[in-house]
Amino acid sequence: MNYLDKLLDGVDVEWKRLGDVAMIGTGNSNRKDETINGKYPFYVRSKNILKSDTFQFNETAIIIPGEGGIGEIFHYVNGKYALHQRAYRIKVVYDGFDTKFLYYFMNETFKEYIASKSVGATSTSIRKPMLENYIIPIPPLEIQQKIVDILDSFTELTAELTAELTAELTARKKQYEYYREQLLSFEDGEVKHLALGDNSIGKFIRGGGLQKKDFTETGVGCIHYGQIYTHYGTYASETKTFVSEEFAKKARMAKSGDLVIATTSENDEDVCKAVAWLGNEDIAISSDACFYTHKLNAKYVAYFFQTEQFQKQKRRFITGTKVRRVNAKDMSKILIPVPSLEEQARIVSILDKFDTLTTSLSEGLPKEIELRKKQYEYYREMLLSFPKDNLEA
Repeated sequence: MNYLDKLLDGVDVEWKRLGDVAMIGTGNSNRKDETINGKYPFYVRSKNILKSDTFQFNETAIIIPGEGGIGEIFHYVNGKYALHQRAYRIKVVYDGFDTKFLYYFMNETFKEYIASKSVGATSTSIRKPMLENYIIPIPPLEIQQKIVDILDSFTELTAELTAELTAELTARKKQYEYYREQLLSFEDGEVKHLALGDNSIGKFIRGGGLQKKDFTETGVGCIHYGQIYTHYGTYASETKTFVSEEFAKKARMAKSGDLVIATTSENDEDVCKAVAWLGNEDIAISSDACFYTHKLNAKYVAYFFQTEQFQKQKRRFITGTKVRRVNAKDMSKILIPVPSLEEQARIVSILDKFDTLTTSLSEGLPKEIELRKKQYEYYREMLLSFPKDNLEA
C-alpha cells in the first residue's frame, strides 16, 4: 500500500464536476487599473501579481488565467483582491471541500485535462464550460487537510532550500568580484596603463557577416555575438556552433588567445561582454562582435573586461537607445593595467579558482533546485492520485 492508500484506509472517494462545487467567474479590471503602490493584489494573466487601489472580491479562491500560461499559473488567494477580466476565479461553495486541496489538485492534473480538450498540443484559452466539467475528487475533509499540510511543508522546505542556495551563490559571487577588483587594481606608477589599441599590445578586428542561418551541424567553429551573453563564460575551447569550410574561407577568423567581444546589446551591462578563445583552431566571428588580438595573457584580458575598472571606462563610449553599442575604435581607447606576463599568470591562477567555484555553484544551483522540484512533484502526484473505480463515465 502506498501512503495515499493508507490515508484513505478503504474510504470511497466521491468525484464531482468543478461546476457543482465551486462558483466560477472572471474579473472586470484591465491592466490600466494597475497602480504601482496599490493596497490590494491585482491578479492578471501571468505569474506576476500587480497592485490596485481597489478590490473586487474578499474571499478564499483560486485564480487562473483565461488565456496564456494555461495549466502553468495558479494563485491561491485569501482576502481582498482585484481580478483581470480575462482571468478566472474559482470559489469553493461546497461544504467539506478545502480550497487549498483543490489548488494542489489543479496544479497536479489540470494541465493534462485542459490539453485533452484542445485541438492542438496546448490550449491558448479556456472557456467556462471547460472548467465546469473538470472532474475532481472529494475525499473526507480530514484527509484533504492532511494532504494539504504535507504539501504545504514540502513547499516551505523547497522555498527555504532555494533561498539558502541562492544566498550562498550570491555571497561567493561577491567574494569573487571583490578579489577580481583587488587583483586587477594597481597603485599609480606600479605598472603601466596602456590603451587596449596601443600598437605594442593589441588591436581590434571587426567580425564578418556571419548569421544564424549560416550555421551547420559540423565544420569550422564559430561564435555568434548573441551566444556570448547566453552560452559562454570567461573562456572557451569549444564552440557551440559551426559554419561550413567554404563559408569560413571568407569569414573574419579569430585565433587561439584572441578575445571575442559582443559590441551590441539591449542593455549596458552586456555590451562588451567577452570570452577568451582558447581552442586550437581558428574560428569565425559574427558581425556585431569583434575580436581582440594581443600579446597579453588571454584570460587576464578576459577577467579585466569583467571589472568595474573596465565597465566605468566603457560606459562613456556607449551609444544608441534601444540597441546599445560600443565600437572597436572607442574600445581601443580603454586603458588596461599591464603587469609582467608572470604577474598576469599569477592573477589568472587565483581568479580561475574563484571562477571554477562560482561556475560550479551556478550550474549546481539549478540542478539542486530542479531535484527538489521533482521530489516535491513526486510526492504531490503520489498524494493526489486517487483511485477512480467509482468514477462515472
